[in-house]
Formats: sequence, C-alpha cells, structure tokens
Amino acid sequence: MFVRTNLRVFASALLLLVFSGISHGATMPTELFLRGYSVVPTPRNVQLGSEDLEFSSSWSLDPGKLGTDHIATRALVEDLQEFYGLTLKGSTSEDQVVRLSVQTGAVQAPAGSDAGISEQAYSLSLTPASIQITGNSDSGLFYGVQTLLQLLKVEPNGKLSLPVGKIEDWPSFQLRSLHWDTKHHQDRMETLKRYLDWSARFKVNMIGFELEDKFEYPSHPIIGAPGAFTTEQLQEIVDYGLERFIQVVPTIQSPAHLAYVLKHQEFAHLKADGNNYQACLCDEESYELIFSMYDDVIQATQGVDYFHVSTDELYYAGICEKCEAEYNPENRSLKWVEFAQRAHKFLASKGRRMLAWVEWPLMPEHISMLPPDIIDGVLGRNQAFIEAEKEIGMRQLVYTSMQGGEFLIPNNWGALGGDFRSRQGRLWSTYRALTPDIGDPIGVFGAAWGDSGLHNETFWMGWSAVAQYGWTHGTPEVEQHVVEFVEEYYGPGSSGIVEIYQGLQKQARFFQTSWDTVVSRVRDSGYGNSNGPGIGVIRRDETLPQPALPQLPGLEITPVYQSGRYGNLVDEARELLQENQALTQKIFSALHRAQRNRHNLEVLLSLAQLTRHHNQLIVAMHEIESSLMTAARAARSYSPKRDPREARRAVEGLLSAFRLAGSVVEDRKRTFEGLEKIWEKSRFPKGQEVDGRKFVHVLDDTKDHWADRRPDLSYMIAPEESINLEGWMDQVAEILKDYATRNNVDIESIVLELEPEE
Repeated sequence: MFVRTNLRVFASALLLLVFSGISHGATMPTELFLRGYSVVPTPRNVQLGSEDLEFSSSWSLDPGKLGTDHIATRALVEDLQEFYGLTLKGSTSEDQVVRLSVQTGAVQAPAGSDAGISEQAYSLSLTPASIQITGNSDSGLFYGVQTLLQLLKVEPNGKLSLPVGKIEDWPSFQLRSLHWDTKHHQDRMETLKRYLDWSARFKVNMIGFELEDKFEYPSHPIIGAPGAFTTEQLQEIVDYGLERFIQVVPTIQSPAHLAYVLKHQEFAHLKADGNNYQACLCDEESYELIFSMYDDVIQATQGVDYFHVSTDELYYAGICEKCEAEYNPENRSLKWVEFAQRAHKFLASKGRRMLAWVEWPLMPEHISMLPPDIIDGVLGRNQAFIEAEKEIGMRQLVYTSMQGGEFLIPNNWGALGGDFRSRQGRLWSTYRALTPDIGDPIGVFGAAWGDSGLHNETFWMGWSAVAQYGWTHGTPEVEQHVVEFVEEYYGPGSSGIVEIYQGLQKQARFFQTSWDTVVSRVRDSGYGNSNGPGIGVIRRDETLPQPALPQLPGLEITPVYQSGRYGNLVDEARELLQENQALTQKIFSALHRAQRNRHNLEVLLSLAQLTRHHNQLIVAMHEIESSLMTAARAARSYSPKRDPREARRAVEGLLSAFRLAGSVVEDRKRTFEGLEKIWEKSRFPKGQEVDGRKFVHVLDDTKDHWADRRPDLSYMIAPEESINLEGWMDQVAEILKDYATRNNVDIESIVLELEPEE
C-alpha cells in the first residue's frame, strides 16, 4: 500500500510540474486520492479508517430483495469479472459479504435539493467483514456499485484492496448530460452501448443524441440517410440506456440547420429564402413536417421524459416571403417564440418535457411569453436572459463544450508549456463553467460537436470532466481528475497517457494552423450568421502551394519552401516529426499496457500517424525543391563539350524530386487507409451506400463544417489532395522527358541504376 500511495502522490506532483504556469492557489488532492484510490466522479462525504481491506473471491454477494437480475447486481458481477477476473460466491451468512439494498431516505441530501438529487444518493460502508451499499432508490444503488468498482485498487502483489470507511454521496446537479453528435457519422450499435456503459460508470444520466438524418423517419423515409437507425434500433439504444438510468434524449435540429431535410427536392418549397438552412415558419406545412419528424422519433424513444427541439441558431425566423409581418428584430423574436410555444404544446401532448437553446434571436423581453417548464439547454452569462428566466421560474442546463473548431483532437489544455488553466483549455473551462453562481440550473450539458470531424473517442477526457463536475462541482482539482480518468478509463497501471494527449494536441494544432486558408473552390460563400444573411460566411478551404516547378530549358525554379513562411513551416514540421516518433512509441507502449478501451488508443494512434504524414509532407516539399535546385545547378553547368555528365546529374535531380513526391502520395494513401480501417471498427463508413441507395451530400448553408467537405471520410485528407501533387508529378514527368530528349540523356539507364537491388 505504501508503494502505491507514494506512486499516486508522485504522479500528482509530476502533473503539477507538467502543467506549469499555474497562478492560482491550488488545493491539495483529496484524502481518498492520497491513499491511492480513484473514483470518477469524486464522492462527496468520505470518512476513511486507518487500514485497508483485502477483496477477493472469498467474498460473497447478497443482493437481498433485488435479486440477481437487477442492473446493480449484474453491473457488479459483470464488471468484477471483466476488469478483475473476479467471481464472488453466492449469498451466505458468513463474514466478508457484499450486501445491496434500496432504502428510501437512507442518505439525507441537503435541505432544498431537487427530489431528483435525493433519489440518486447512496451510502457505502466498508469494513473487513462486510460491504454495505444502500441507495435511496435503484439509481442511487447503481451509482454506489459504480463507486465500489472504481475504488478497487490493484496492489503491487496483484491483490485487490479497498479502504475501510464510509461514503455518503449525491450529485450536485439532477441532470448530467453528454452530447453525442452523430450527424457527420453513424456509430455501430455495439459502440453506442459501450458509450452508455462508460457514461453510466461516470454517473451520467442523460445523453443528448443529435440524430439529424441518422434515423429512418418512417413518415418521410427519404430524410433518413442510407443505413440510418430503424425505430426498433433506436428503441433498443434507449432501453439499454434507461436500464442504466440514462435518458437518451433525441436532439432534432429544426427549424434551422435543416439542410438534411431541405436538400431533398420534395421539401425544397419549404425553404425560408431559397437556402437549405431553415424552413419557412410562415408556412403551416413546415410545422406539419417538423412535428411529424418529432412524432417519429418519440415513437422510437419510448420511456424517455425529455425532447430537445434544438432551436439552434435560428438566425432568420420570419424572413420567409410568405410572412405577412415585417422582418425586423422584434418580429423575428416573436416568430421564434411562436415556434417554441407550438413545439412545447405538441411535445406536452406526447408527455415530453422540452429542452431548447433559448438564445438569439429571442429578445429578453419576450422570454416571459415562453412556457416556464421549458429547460434552457445553454445557460451562459447573458444576465438579461438569466433574470428574465428567473422571473418565470425557467430552469437551465449549464453549458460547456468539449470542442469548438479544433481539428483532430480538442484543446484539453491551453497553450502547451504555458498556463494549464488558460481560457483555451477545455478541461479548465469545464471546471469553471460547471461551478456556476448564476441562474437556477437543473443540470449540466457537455457538448461535443462533430462538425470538425473528430472521432468521439477524442472527447472522453472532456466528457469525464463534465461527469465529474456535474456530480461534485468544484472538486477535485483538474490535475487530480486527469489522473483518475486515466486510471479508470484505461485501467490500473496505465502510463504516459497525459503526455500522449498533450503531444497529439501539439501535433494537431500544427496540422490545423499550417494550412493556408483560401476561398473555397467548391462554394465561395454560405448563408450568413447572427449579423445577417451573407455576413461573415466566406467559405475557406485548407491547402498549401505545390513545390516549385522547373522551367525549360534551364530547369530554373523559384523556390517556395526554402524560406519565409513556408521555410518556417519546414523547420517546425521537422522538429514535430522527431517528436511524433517519440509520441507514436508512447502510444504503442500504452496500447501494450492498457487493460480497457484499447480502441481509444488505436484512434489516437491513427491521429499520430496522420499528423506524422502531414509533417513529412511539408518536409518533403523542402527536399523536393532541394533536388530541383540541384538539377538546376547541374543544368546551368552543363556543356556538351565541357562536362556532359551535368545533364545526367540534372536528370537525376528531377527523378529524385519526382520520386520524393511519389513517396508522399503513397504514404498518404497508406496512412488514410489505416485511419479509415481503425475508425470504421466503431462506426459505419461515412456517407455509406446501402442497398443501392446513395447518400445525398450537400454543404451546410451556414457552417463551414470540415466534416462536410466530403461525403466520406476523405475530408481528413482533402486539404492535401487539393495540393494536387499527382498533377505536379505529371508536369515534372513531361519536363523530365523533354529535358532528357534535348540533351541526349538515357532516362531508362538512370532509372535502372537507381532501382534498389532485390
């Protein structure tokens, strides 16, 4: 125990050194943490004895009146076997027994707490002779079991230990919601169930499942993408969640962000002003369409109490030419209110409580017109909105985001090597956001937008932070949480994970910022933003210039990657390429050691390989030009009478550049194939064709979504493909042939000499 405890303290100290630049007065780790135990989320009231107890298969399990089929019993039995290879004996009257029970009011939550908070409370009593888990309700018991499972510590001798003591625990917020955005991809069924399992282990009890076109919509089958979830499949997901006390709440984008519907010709007449972005709210058919979609999803999510209507970025409510009222800020706000009122009435008739993004273009003075039982899913810092919602008794979800516009992986930390708690650090932002002193929140919402095409596995560190601070807000310090997340998600003894995340973040930010941004070749503008139609919507694509192209007759070039901005990129890419090699080695080591969620590390490995290739691409551009410069110098020195060998050297330089470019193209193909293979273990092919039905691809009318650039996963390499190295190679090949012909150089003999021996 001494060895393990000191290792944990040492790890915490190392993290404090890694996250240098912290200027606030950090608190000490929790006592449970200092004893070498980790739980996500951190329990609230912990009283520890001075000793530990050994836990083994000599213990028995007494589920009491609950029986063996209760989810708490099954979770305990199944996870003990899966994670520790441990099977408990059947119920006996002997000592060393784990007893499960439900007893209303066993744990007293603070006076004035929501009833939903008290129901989730539990107590856990641990002695050398018995372990008693008591929940105020079934959900409380289930959460108590999760705490026990996480508390188990593997000692250096391989035995399992638990601390003697007592825990009483309950959540800070009644609802703790994560966001699964599936509009740019579709997860496999087993993937979604694993997400639900891990969400339940972290005591999450709500999922905002953003479906878009990944549901079949029986009333309008054309809306559902090929292979979309059927009614039966979605209900299966919902039932799996409900059994684990998680409400899988459908989030249906409407009436804005409706391109997935309006792109189809049969709905084109419902466009607000000719764009795919939003439906006309002055056409009754729009309401009929949207509410029929709602009803389809409600039929497939029986047992769920909530429904998220989104109302996300409804910038131009009332702009439709069919509207009689003048389009101005007040009428725009009133049209937003009208939609919210009608959506609420429809959902209430179906027994669903409505969640919505209560935001612009709604005006604060019109909030009083809203039904007060709507839950505002995006509590921010707008004081006028907060006061108006307080007046009518509206509750909120405290909003935080795991990702905004980052490519490949979120900015979990701020500027690396700088302040860990900078505003850009997603983990610190979550810690701050979920300790609110404003509004009247009923819960928290951890958004993870898929618009930049991130794999969901990259969100888990952030998702766990939402679970942590939604349960015990303000505790523990972020550094401790990171250690505990690694311990629980990857398994005991996992190491190097923090450095992997940090290294990938550094690689990903270079990947993102090293591209030039140019006006899109596909479409040069979008619809608009909150400032108005057509404002701030110049579409940008990422690209880089081709290497210099030699000019005949003397093969002169004007280098691109030898100096200036691109020369600096080469220097940085070369340095990152070395770091990437060490990073990849760390991921392989972690894969070898990890006992849980190894697919997560496979995804991280695919990102390391993609960024490695990107770094190699930029360095290769420099090397290609260096070979061309060698060819140009030889061409300048060439004289049939003085030194005819220089013409041959010029051809060799051209061939070297050509081959370097070819190796980059081949490496891109291999890297992408590897990434695609890994990603599609957990999700279906993006934009898949099913039974001859093809995915209809259109760009979103407002967002410059990176994941929307291509219908398939190749959006990941679209920036590089835009360079068109293959086209550059074709041109160089023609120049090579022309130069060789002019100067009587036998290309084939050079190629044969350069071919590696078998």
